[in-house]
Parts: sequence; structure tokens; C-alpha cells
Amino acid sequence: MKGASLPETGYLRIWNIIGDWRRGLPAIIPVSRSTWYSGVSDGRFPQPVKLSKRISAWRVEDIRKLIEERI
Repeated sequence: MKGASLPETGYLRIWNIIGDWRRGLPAIIPVSRSTWYSGVSDGRFPQPVKLSKRISAWRVEDIRKLIEERI
């Protein structure tokens, strides 16, 4: 988690998790977008929450738990 910090609560969009060099966001979990969604579908990564018809996000608490389990 070099350079990336997580808020205490809330939601993270995909680019907050896997990083986005165009937005200047470092990766919290350095995997590609396709690897992330593959991991979501097979249960390695947490399921997203639908915030609207076209917006999915992940709970900060779920990402923290994932990081703790992987370390």
C-alpha cells in the first residue's frame, strides 16, 4: 500500500483500488482491471455494491479486510 491511504469508511471505485496513472492514483491492490473483475467473479475479491444503474463501488471495510487477509 505504498503511497495510498484508505478512508475510515465509505466506498471506493475501481480506479481507487487498482490505481489509475491518468488520475495520479496509486494502486492499493496492484492488479489489472480484468484480473480484478475475474477475482470478483470467482470470490477472491469482494463483491461490489451498486450505487446506481451504472456505478459500482466497494466498501472500504471489505478492501481493508482483503488487505489484512493477504498480508
